[in-house]
Amino acid sequence: MRYYDRLIFELSKPGRCAYSLPCCEKAVLALPENLLRAQAPALPEVSEVDVVRHYTNLSQMNFGVDTGFYPLGSCTMKYNPKINEEIAAMPAFQTLHPLQDESTVQGALEVYYNMEKSLAAITGMKYFTFNPCAGAHGELTGLMIMRSYHISRGDLARTKVIVPDSAHGTNPASAAVCGLEIVEVKSNAAGLVDVEDLKPLLGPDVAGIMMTNPNTLGLFEREIAKIASLVHECGGLLYYDGANMNPLLGAVRPGDMGFDIMHLNLHKTFSTPHGGGGPGSGPVGVAERLLEYLPTPHVVKLEDGSFHIVKSAENSSGQVSGFMGNFGVILRAYAYILMLGRQNIRLAGRYATLAANYIKESLKDAYKLPIPTVCKHEFVFDGLIDDGSSTGKLGATTLDVAKRLLDFGFHAPTIYFPLLFHQALMIEPTETESKETLDEFIDVMHKIAAEAAQDPDILHSAPHNAPISRPDETAAARNPILKFQDEA
Repeated sequence: MRYYDRLIFELSKPGRCAYSLPCCEKAVLALPENLLRAQAPALPEVSEVDVVRHYTNLSQMNFGVDTGFYPLGSCTMKYNPKINEEIAAMPAFQTLHPLQDESTVQGALEVYYNMEKSLAAITGMKYFTFNPCAGAHGELTGLMIMRSYHISRGDLARTKVIVPDSAHGTNPASAAVCGLEIVEVKSNAAGLVDVEDLKPLLGPDVAGIMMTNPNTLGLFEREIAKIASLVHECGGLLYYDGANMNPLLGAVRPGDMGFDIMHLNLHKTFSTPHGGGGPGSGPVGVAERLLEYLPTPHVVKLEDGSFHIVKSAENSSGQVSGFMGNFGVILRAYAYILMLGRQNIRLAGRYATLAANYIKESLKDAYKLPIPTVCKHEFVFDGLIDDGSSTGKLGATTLDVAKRLLDFGFHAPTIYFPLLFHQALMIEPTETESKETLDEFIDVMHKIAAEAAQDPDILHSAPHNAPISRPDETAAARNPILKFQDEA
């Protein structure tokens, strides 16, 4: 282990200090006795250069879209134009305070208003709230709107939400948090919602259905119009999980498919850096008849051209965040939309679809393709092709492939999801990667397949050049060590 690969606590030497502050000439207020520590905190004692090298080394251990290809299925980890960052960092925006009088923040409110109109045009919804701070937060908000709609009509029996077996895991989780019962609908052999399995599930107790289109297999639900008709006929609403909106930009709108409520992941589709817990933004859009159930606050434009914050409404679903969502993320997304314009947003979706199909067709000779059809932005392999000398005989798994990719400088795709396939490997290249990058990824994937057949131990022990190789992920999740433990 290199010296600066050690934890900062391990670099600590008594008496070292990384700063020098002038003596305070003003009186120092003493803290109340009950707030004082019994003993000083065990902080590392290091020099300034130790601190700088420690955090610089940590940053170099991280992987992100600025350091390499990130083909993570269903998460749209695409490159984020730096002009978005520059706009979000403008002092006029960065120094705003959410408690300022609205007369002093008219420019920011105009961003909210214009962004709402832009997203409405892109999605076919009528209104949006920007209060939710993430995709799953948006799901919960959308389901709260769904419940408010039914309750306001006295339809209290509608407590069930239908969720496809290929859905993102947050869908049933959000429904459960909202106090709704989850009913699973099966996929057919083509990987799409089985309409015949759906029909007997519909009834007066159904609040709605949650769907992603394209779904988590990257396939467009071709019978969406029929599904929408069936759900509406039974009195339910359609909720659209917008995590996979990227390939549909400028091609088809959820509102036109029949969806009543949806969320978007601004940090995915509209290009804001994310991962590692944030930042995020999950605005929720609704059809016109559901406006009154949107959370507050909500920005409206007055007749004199000024902008006003509506802070409460009679049938609103309430307030779901401290103020009005993650404004910095909204700014970045707004800059991205304005930069691309109508025509280039359409191209983004098409290039994402083209890239995914290019990789899929280039690798289907080495990896199992359970559903051999045209995909949208992502697709799923079911492990390596078993030719008698690889997967079945030598035991090269999807995990082995994912770990080995790290040795070649690529982040691993999503693995073992969706649960429809035992060795699922979900790949999403996005529209921002060049053909040269895609070709290099394809070449590496073929090399890994060859290694699996010729010398699978290379895969079993991968990665070989990462800071850590194969930690016990289950133990780390169940018994995390969140602070330094001094064994001295």
